[in-house]
Amino acid sequence: MKGKWASGIPPRNFTWVIKDRLAMSERPGGFAPNHRKVRRQEEIIWLQVQGFTRVLSILPSSHNLQAYEEKSMASVHFPLPVSGDVRAVLVDLYRDLHARLTAGERILVHQEELGDRVTGVVAGYLLWSERLPSSPQAVTVLEHMTGHPMGPSGRHLVEVAGRLSPAAVRPGAGDDHSRHG
Repeated sequence: MKGKWASGIPPRNFTWVIKDRLAMSERPGGFAPNHRKVRRQEEIIWLQVQGFTRVLSILPSSHNLQAYEEKSMASVHFPLPVSGDVRAVLVDLYRDLHARLTAGERILVHQEELGDRVTGVVAGYLLWSERLPSSPQAVTVLEHMTGHPMGPSGRHLVEVAGRLSPAAVRPGAGDDHSRHG
């Protein structure tokens, strides 16, 4: 690959949450009806060129995981249920994300599109990690970052994250709660 394509293209709606550490976007390659394999490959290349060490997917399905593996891009999958209790998934996700960020990884979090579920999960992470002091502030910060109001499903995830016990979320020394990578 030569020229400008050698460095790939950024995923759509790419947004830094914690500069040079944690970002979010829509699924590399686009969401379901607009998904393109070539675009996905270009976006994975861009992530690698930018120094991302891992992709964290909250899709309910395993879409893209094989493509990450084929491109030697580490990934982890936390399928966030569309309905029902999300606490167990959030506990595992936050443990994993916190451990990886603490270890110096550069991580992209995605779902199909950059919507309420991704922003709710990320705002929840900022809340329980005490980077932000309250649910309203976490919601406001993510709304400002994306330029869109957070809807009820995202606000619900922030609320759930705010009720998680820090002891249940933060791993002890040496814990490894990763799922796929």
